[in-house]
Amino acid sequence: MSTDRTLVVVSAGLSQPSSTRLLADRLSAAAARELQSRGHGVSVENVELRDHAHAVVDAMLTGFPTGELARAMETLTRADGVIAVTPLFTTTYSGLFKSFVDIVDPDALTGMPVLLGATGGTPRHSLALEYSLRPLFTYLHADVVPTSVFAATDDWAGEGDRVNPLPRRIERAGRELAERVAARRNEGPADPFANAPSFSDLLGSA
Repeated sequence: MSTDRTLVVVSAGLSQPSSTRLLADRLSAAAARELQSRGHGVSVENVELRDHAHAVVDAMLTGFPTGELARAMETLTRADGVIAVTPLFTTTYSGLFKSFVDIVDPDALTGMPVLLGATGGTPRHSLALEYSLRPLFTYLHADVVPTSVFAATDDWAGEGDRVNPLPRRIERAGRELAERVAARRNEGPADPFANAPSFSDLLGSA
C-alpha cells in the first residue's frame, strides 16, 4: 500500500529568478520521481528563505519565530525528507541560510534524511559542501545522504553536454534521498511516561 511522503525544500537564493531555487527544484523533482516509482504519493513544500529574511532576523533577536516563518519551521520539522540548497559566498553558506539554521530547534532534524546542494560561480567552491555544509547538518544529527550537489554557473550553460556531470549527480542524489525517505518509519515522539509505573504498582509496593 502506498503512503504519502512530504519533502520540504529550503532554498536560500537571494535573487529572483535564482539558480539556487533552480537547483532545489531539480533535486526535489528527482527525489519525487524516485519515490513515485516506489509507489509513494509525494508532496513538495518550498521554503524560500528570501521571503522570510526579516522574520529570521527578528527571530534571532526575540528567540522565537512568528507568523509565516513559524509555520514554515513547523512544516520543516514534520517533513519526511529535506532538501537544503544555499548559494556560496566567500567559500561557505550564505548568512541568511546559517541564520535560519540557527533558529531551528537543535533536535528538530535528528534522524531526518537531508540532501544538500549549493550554487556558486566556479567549481573551485564545490568542496564547501563537504567541509562547511555537511558538518553543520551532521552536528544537528540529520541523516545526510552521501551525494551532495554543487552547480557552478557553467554547469547550467552546458546541461546538454554529455560530459556534464550535473544531471547525473542530481539523479543520483535524488535517488539516495528517496531511498532513505521511503525506508524511514514515521514514528511519533517518544512517550516520556511510557515506562513509568502505574499508581496501582506504586501502592502495591508501599
